[in-house]
Amino acid sequence: MKKPSQTGLLRVRDGHEARVSFVELFFDLIYVFAVTQLSHRLLENLTLNGAIETLVLWFAVWLAWQYTSWVTNWFDPETLPIRILLFAIMLVGLLMAAAIPDAFAGRGLVFAIAYAVIQVGRTLFVLVCLGSRHALTPNFRRMFGWLVIAAAFWIAGGMSQEHRLLFWIIAVACEYFSPMTGFALPGMGRSDTQEWTIEGGHLAERCQLFVIVALGEALLITGATVAHAHEWEAPVMVAFIVTFIGSLAMWWLYFDTSSKDGSEAIVLSSDPGRIGAYFHYVHVIIVAGVIVSAVANELVIAHPDQHIAPTTLLVLIAGPAMYLFGNAVYKKVVYRRFPLSHVVGLVLLAVLAMFAHVTDLLMVGGLTTAVLIFTAVWESCSRRKTALGYQDEHASQW
Repeated sequence: MKKPSQTGLLRVRDGHEARVSFVELFFDLIYVFAVTQLSHRLLENLTLNGAIETLVLWFAVWLAWQYTSWVTNWFDPETLPIRILLFAIMLVGLLMAAAIPDAFAGRGLVFAIAYAVIQVGRTLFVLVCLGSRHALTPNFRRMFGWLVIAAAFWIAGGMSQEHRLLFWIIAVACEYFSPMTGFALPGMGRSDTQEWTIEGGHLAERCQLFVIVALGEALLITGATVAHAHEWEAPVMVAFIVTFIGSLAMWWLYFDTSSKDGSEAIVLSSDPGRIGAYFHYVHVIIVAGVIVSAVANELVIAHPDQHIAPTTLLVLIAGPAMYLFGNAVYKKVVYRRFPLSHVVGLVLLAVLAMFAHVTDLLMVGGLTTAVLIFTAVWESCSRRKTALGYQDEHASQW
């Protein structure tokens, strides 16, 4: 085990890029389970209200993970106190994830208390470790204030069946939007992103690994649904291939066209804290798209020849659309332009949505996969041409 840095439990900033540790990978296993719980809950509650409830729960899962990732970006997870903190969060997080299916029923208070303990308890632990004079202390004090406010709404929602959704939406808004204001609180001022001295490469890698977790869930659902099919008839096997290729196209769109450049963008930025905050806002959309697409995969494999209903159409189109939109915003952050390929892909999905009611799930699933592949091919070619143009321009200067 590493010795603590000269600044206590903080990471040593020696000019070398910090890598994700094994304890952080172990920590992420809780969120594999949480993502599975969310996708199953959405599948069992395919209504507008069910979708909104699942979205709120997804934001809670993401925020708990993201806030912890920022802590392990500043603090060394190889030190014993931080390891104990992560293991404690894992225990409570496992309970929180287990409560997800009944979070809007009989286990709402369990979910709310577990979540509040994670958010408030982790931040209080950090404040104790930092002391009163560290440069990061004012930021964590403001963060603590907002998380306490949010916790009050989480617990109030857990205690109120009638107004639970409203209370929890307010709680999510407190935690999701407060970083935009620098965690501003009366009498405490606000933080500036220049003060968030993060290790950019580490944070980018953490976000990328969560995308892998979500894509893994999509593949697990594809395999499990085929395994439970009564007969492996031709439509089922075609659906199996189509959904696998769809997951492959999602990987292609993110990892083969932008993830490396995303890491470089945050590492080379003069304000990595600001880019890190953008990653915080964008990846919640990207991963949500994967989760919804995983539900769509299960529907396509289980009922390939079923006629399209409004709820199934929404799932089949919304997943890829959210994923494309999230990736487009991500690339706007990285390349400072909104990619035309993704705009065209979103338009094609909108056109497909207007005519999908005349066909079945397998056809719509196949066409959404075709749109993802088309967009990935276009974006890959565009990125390669841009890279070659940059190399030629650089060579001509010599």
